[in-house]
Amino acid sequence: MSHDYVLQPFRPPVDLQIDYARELNEQQHAAVTAPPGPALVIAGAGSGKTRTLTYRVAFLLEQGIPPERILLLTFTNKAAGEMMRRVVDLLGQPQPALWGGTFHAIGARVLRTHAEVLGYRRDFTILDRDDSRDLLKHCLTEAGINPKKVDDFPKPDVLLEIISLAGNTHRTVTELVDAQYDYFGEHLEKINLLAQSYAARKHATNSMDFDDLLQLWLKLMREHPAIREHYQRRFQFILVDEYQDTNQLQSDLIDLLAARHKNVMVVGDDAQSIYGWRGANFLNIMKFPDRHPGAKVYKIETNYRSTPEILEVANAVIAANVHQFVKELAPARESGLKPALVECADTGQQSAFIAQRIGELHADGVSLDDIAVLYRSHFHALELQLEFTRRQIPFTITSGIRFFEQAHIKDATAYLKFVANPRDEISFKRLVQLMPGIAAKGADKLWGQFKNVIAQAAGANPKGGAEDLRAANEAQKAGLKSLDESDTTPAAPSRIAAALQACAKAVPAKAATAWAQWVATIAQLEAGELRHSPAKMLKLVLDAGYEDYLKANFENYSTRLDDLEQLAVFARNIGSLDDFLTQLALLTNVEAEDDKRAKPDEQRVRLSTIHQAKGLEFGVVFVISLCDGMFPSARSLDNPAGEEEERRLFYVAVTRAKDELYLSHPAVRAGFGNTGDTHQLRSRFLNEIPPKLFKKWNLRTNYY
Repeated sequence: MSHDYVLQPFRPPVDLQIDYARELNEQQHAAVTAPPGPALVIAGAGSGKTRTLTYRVAFLLEQGIPPERILLLTFTNKAAGEMMRRVVDLLGQPQPALWGGTFHAIGARVLRTHAEVLGYRRDFTILDRDDSRDLLKHCLTEAGINPKKVDDFPKPDVLLEIISLAGNTHRTVTELVDAQYDYFGEHLEKINLLAQSYAARKHATNSMDFDDLLQLWLKLMREHPAIREHYQRRFQFILVDEYQDTNQLQSDLIDLLAARHKNVMVVGDDAQSIYGWRGANFLNIMKFPDRHPGAKVYKIETNYRSTPEILEVANAVIAANVHQFVKELAPARESGLKPALVECADTGQQSAFIAQRIGELHADGVSLDDIAVLYRSHFHALELQLEFTRRQIPFTITSGIRFFEQAHIKDATAYLKFVANPRDEISFKRLVQLMPGIAAKGADKLWGQFKNVIAQAAGANPKGGAEDLRAANEAQKAGLKSLDESDTTPAAPSRIAAALQACAKAVPAKAATAWAQWVATIAQLEAGELRHSPAKMLKLVLDAGYEDYLKANFENYSTRLDDLEQLAVFARNIGSLDDFLTQLALLTNVEAEDDKRAKPDEQRVRLSTIHQAKGLEFGVVFVISLCDGMFPSARSLDNPAGEEEERRLFYVAVTRAKDELYLSHPAVRAGFGNTGDTHQLRSRFLNEIPPKLFKKWNLRTNYY
């Protein structure tokens, strides 16, 4: 390459603008002023990780290291921007030559410069998720594969997830399918061919997807020695934020870039590694000293966020994990209240307690904005949303896509809505379009025929074409009763299913099997014994084929299945179908109106999954539904690594609290399917915490 970068040694620490010893605590100062060489900084929760990284960059610049010799890698644009802003504030001048940004942004920058050697032009397009899906659909068409014709063939979003996870974890598609998607085993050959076709089409169209920005960057470094040496010489110092969240590919990139100067400082907290399910490799941070001989480990353990009482619980929470860098969070704040361990009779009492306690806190001057309710999975907060709505407690939900806006929730509840109201055009069309070969126009046509059938049954003259009239005549021959008639005899025929069956001749051949299954499912849902149990209706929907649909259409199939099973559990507490749909509409409306109702100065309680709350802090935190099988989740208990990640997730939840912490668990929980209410064992994580660290509140005996 044209540039010859000369190694810049540290100069004697004179004429420094910043008094590092005064502005940093002893542990932060040690990390910031660390000598050259590999370094792992274990920065505990609330210990000033961003401050440490920012001062490290400033320190390097003040040591005379040219800004273009420094590479700062982060996970979000927000984090990168914040660090660069702080560096400017510290030094009083911009640093445009400093390379700082997300892994993907830096990858794109490198690839724009060297795209030609990989067979791309520099003006390559970066595909977003929708673009990638469209391109993969072209590959499917070219291969003569129509996923809609094969119920169990993975749909484009699932295929993209398989291809992405395989690349980011350094596994072949075959290895990944065997490990995580074994239910697609019979389609493995076609999935491999599609992955190859997708890669070839991206190359042919001069396009890269988000994963390529890392995968091709690594390929560039591995296969082109001159380019590799250029960047190894250039980046004399490499700093990495949130290192515990790196996947294998990102770790390999860092190791390769740092191989010449070996001045790599990674900052993170192994106790907050909670993204294994999306490809993060926990071993990256644990094995860093092994991969970088001579690496120094710095621990930053002074916590500026939480009271000593909360930190005692946090330290006890994580102590049981075998695989960790042992550390002890030390408080910088004065003593406060003991965390409360709250035993509730059931989830209803849990919700009532939280709502009441929040009312008391707010009356005492605590801002609603400074209160959060955290949970393992979003469905844990369904009853709480109802309770807050009844008591008019303003709240906001932070957990990705809102629960009731998710496709699988809308699909499953559409079955129930349609049975309750067969004139529900939206639900009819939604369900029909789940079938192969039926799109919007086909759904419109079938709806028209279905309307005429029910009109004929009601004694009206159907309007429409010949097919509509034939369908109506079929209904008449079958003696279909009006949908408005009441027939409560045990042997009463399924009126909605009969009307659907009368439309069967108009259904495309490729959808005939799915239509027949739908008719049979609706007939069962209409049965009197089921109509009074929305929970059993939801279970039937899953058993009648919707679970298979989940597998083929969604990459996070198991999570969505959990959602639907727990929605059924939630439904058990409501009773009738009409009441359930009313509550559903209420909650959906609350979510839909959430942002619209927001006023600039309105305070609202934060409801959030723990994953979404990472990096945030609140004065008061409630962690709910701490029962074995809920938190830790049942699926995580299949292996020790899963249980340890769940414990780290609990640690993250506890360390979000600054002043007050409430940990609650219901003693009884409604079961899924035919199981009744069951006694719940409180979370094993609670049993690992010394009782003396809690104030115990037993609401079952009205004592607290």
